[in-house]
Amino acid sequence: MKGIPMIPTFKNVEEERRYRKERLAGAFRLFALFGFDEGVAGHITVRDPEHVDQFWVNPFGMHFSQIKVSDLILVNHAGKVVEGDAMVNAAAFAIHSQVHQARPDVIAAAHAHSMYGKAWSTLGRLLDPITQDACAFYDDHALFDDYTGVVLDVEEGQRIGKVLGSRKAVILRNHGLLTVGHSVEETAWWFIAMDRSCQAQLLAEAAGQPILIDPEHAALTRTQVGSEIAGWFSFQPLWSMISQLQPDFLD
Repeated sequence: MKGIPMIPTFKNVEEERRYRKERLAGAFRLFALFGFDEGVAGHITVRDPEHVDQFWVNPFGMHFSQIKVSDLILVNHAGKVVEGDAMVNAAAFAIHSQVHQARPDVIAAAHAHSMYGKAWSTLGRLLDPITQDACAFYDDHALFDDYTGVVLDVEEGQRIGKVLGSRKAVILRNHGLLTVGHSVEETAWWFIAMDRSCQAQLLAEAAGQPILIDPEHAALTRTQVGSEIAGWFSFQPLWSMISQLQPDFLD
């Protein structure tokens, strides 16, 4: 019988870099399967384990379903591509560079224009604790209540990072969702779970008035389903599925 998977440790920085890049490419394939693609919009980044002021990101203009490990580009915090031959999405740099700088503990960040995330974002509200899954975000997400167009200025990225604070996610009003974590796996799972929580609340409120979980039990449930290890572990079945279904992304 196989044991419970554990967050891995690495023999050297090269091994850890390869691991992070594989999970990043796999996360893009999963985002494509979940329908989180929207033209050239959307990006996931992971901090390089050696050059911590640089991050790996998807090439601008490449569909999530086509991304491989070899396609990923390395960008520094000045916006320069230091490895790879593709362009970086200006919005990806403006947002992610500032989030990574504001949060040294963050290894990865994800943003996409998912249907339910962007629909919920137009309401200018935080998610309510109406389901067990939504409790992962109870008192652990924020609202960036200021839409001024496509984020191309690092100053706005700084403001997003400030609003995010120490939380795992932020709702960007009239825009979409942004999640962060201590691994690609955790970050990608929070995005998937948050988009589904947006969908659940939209459906529930369309049908009636949802019953909220009381604060005490919502806070308790967050410790059970909203921890770093819970996020990392919840991603593992998806990783197993995508690595068997589309193994070419490992190239």
